[in-house]
Amino acid sequence: MLNCFAAVPKGFEYTLAQEMLALGATDVKESQAGVYFTASLEQVYRIVLWSRLASRVLILLHQASCESAEQLYTAAYAIDWPAHFSNRSTFSIDFHGMGGFINNTQFGALKVKDAVVDRFRNAGLNRPDVERNQADIRIDAHYRNNQVTIALNVSGPALHQRGYRHGTGEAPLKENLAANMLLRTQWDKQSPVVDPFCGSGTILIEAAMMAADMAPGLLRQRFGFEAWLQHDHGLWQSISEEAKARATVGVRRCEARFFGSDIDSRMVALAKRNAENAGVAELIQFNVANALDIMPPATAGILVSNPPYGERLGNVTSLLQLYFQFGEHLKKDFGGWQVALLCSEAELLSALKLKADKQLKMYNGALECAFHLYTLHVKTPQRAAVMAQHSGEALSEIAASFANRVKKNLKQLDKWAQKENIDCYRVYDADIPEYNVAIDKYQDYLVIQEYAAPATIPEAVSKRRLTDILLSLPGAANIPADNIILKTRERQKGSNQYQKLDGERLELVANEYGARFKLNLTDYLDTGLFLDHRLIRKLVGSKSQGRDVLNLFAYTGTASVHAGLGGAKSVTTVDMSNTYLNWAKDNFMLNSLTGRQYRFEQGDCLQWIRDCRQKFDLIFIDPPTFSNSKRMEDSFDVQRDHVQLLLSLAKLLNPGGEIVFSNNKRKFKMDLEALQATGLTVENMDERMLPQDFRRNPHIHNTWLLTKQDESVSVGFAWPKQAKH
Repeated sequence: MLNCFAAVPKGFEYTLAQEMLALGATDVKESQAGVYFTASLEQVYRIVLWSRLASRVLILLHQASCESAEQLYTAAYAIDWPAHFSNRSTFSIDFHGMGGFINNTQFGALKVKDAVVDRFRNAGLNRPDVERNQADIRIDAHYRNNQVTIALNVSGPALHQRGYRHGTGEAPLKENLAANMLLRTQWDKQSPVVDPFCGSGTILIEAAMMAADMAPGLLRQRFGFEAWLQHDHGLWQSISEEAKARATVGVRRCEARFFGSDIDSRMVALAKRNAENAGVAELIQFNVANALDIMPPATAGILVSNPPYGERLGNVTSLLQLYFQFGEHLKKDFGGWQVALLCSEAELLSALKLKADKQLKMYNGALECAFHLYTLHVKTPQRAAVMAQHSGEALSEIAASFANRVKKNLKQLDKWAQKENIDCYRVYDADIPEYNVAIDKYQDYLVIQEYAAPATIPEAVSKRRLTDILLSLPGAANIPADNIILKTRERQKGSNQYQKLDGERLELVANEYGARFKLNLTDYLDTGLFLDHRLIRKLVGSKSQGRDVLNLFAYTGTASVHAGLGGAKSVTTVDMSNTYLNWAKDNFMLNSLTGRQYRFEQGDCLQWIRDCRQKFDLIFIDPPTFSNSKRMEDSFDVQRDHVQLLLSLAKLLNPGGEIVFSNNKRKFKMDLEALQATGLTVENMDERMLPQDFRRNPHIHNTWLLTKQDESVSVGFAWPKQAKH
């Protein structure tokens, strides 16, 4: 008898243990990502050929304590390798595990390789060659808790690679995952199976192979035991021929039928080819169809599917709408059916509005997925009448108070925006505490940003509320789901704040009081236009006629554009980010503002102020609340440092010059006494600079207008010494 281990993805262990027992293994013991078992050589061959779940099958050769590189070498050397393979065969080492003296799996593999080679040399034989990709013999070494286990991989390449799949879609489902899904449903192998998001057909092909008694390894070209010196070729041939005969009879006798559809005709064509390769094409009917239109082929059966998820496969709002509509379709038309769905995002499954009988975890590679099982009620005449009565009402009932508020806000603000000559504005700003998001409208698009929930609100509740927002918003705003963009704001460090997110670029040109701005709704956390600063930008423009204007911390230069359009004599735009400065240049081009009077300078704004010798008539500055960027010489705190900052800016002003100073620090307190003592006139502009669409939150920013009367300002700008780094 041979001591063995079958490796499997996490979450498959229980099902794999049942499969090993069914295939004749004994002493079966579940472990992390696999099971240990004992089997004869014949049973090992059957497991390699028939296991629908295992990733690889190993025969364990040696286990030993291992606390040093020398002990690892000794453990590997203790195995009589010439008894297992010829020196004319190539070999490779798969080393798993780190910790202790192993800080690199390549180091562990190298030590095992050295021991194998030395064992051949010391037996008076030439050493075998190492081949990484297509080795004849694959040795598996696993290090954990100061123990090393060395084994022979008798299955070869990953067993989920059946050999029938010559192409996949964007998000391929591994064959053994599809098999595990089917096994966990306890499907009887006779009832019809439907997959309305069939992709390349993997779930249905695996189901057909099960029902037809086809060994999953029958089409594989290579196995790991073929170059093993203890391989019994005759025994293997006998087992293989038996499997071929069972498959021939099984396909002919199979009464179960399988139905697959996908909205993508290319995927359906690919699924048909894969089914033909697997030998089960006659059992599966594939069609091009929308999942929301398919009807059950029988009064009862099982629907097993891996619906689309993830950003590569669609906008999150569109996906939520799809899941909701699919859930309604299932409740209406699939009464009496079992449903099993796999998805990496539990929020999407919650949009089905179905109650799961069972919820399991499964892994698609490293991706953790939720696998939910549902039983749909049999449709009776009474139930059909209720469904008809409430058809179309369910979606409107989701987050009804939120949806009503959005409708009301849009009705009021849309007319106001047209009068103001703007086409981007804030629609909703956490008006209802339970729905804690901000929603901005950019022409025909909505951008949603979620505020952090209070610690008292469970994460699951916050996620469900966000799901309900995304479900109800398209109808409430009368905007297609594809035009709704969700952004998750995380703390950005260094250059990350300027780097792209992902997804397809969506650019617009916005209009604001006659100024045109390039917007990017998808690539970055911000869109290129801070809507709450709209009136401040307008103020800068109105004060710019014939003046030299400086814009610091300029972002995408929108205030600079207003200054240029307002007739500024010159405009200097300063920001640390080249990304934003280039964006600012694009905005100038959009507004036909060209010439040497428009300067763009990249640099640390605080250092730039120190070095500047030019005088200006108008300065706009909206500094960060706090910054200790590595690209800045000093840290900056707007509350601590605003006096020194403003006095240094005053030194750059001509007599009668003005500073428009804004910041977003809550509870900011201007040191009026210190500033007025230097001859600066200070005026608070908060109320005048609060746009109509932000009046629900009057503390969004602080705005001050400072005027220099003469040359009396004499205090310089000095940073605290401890702030240096």
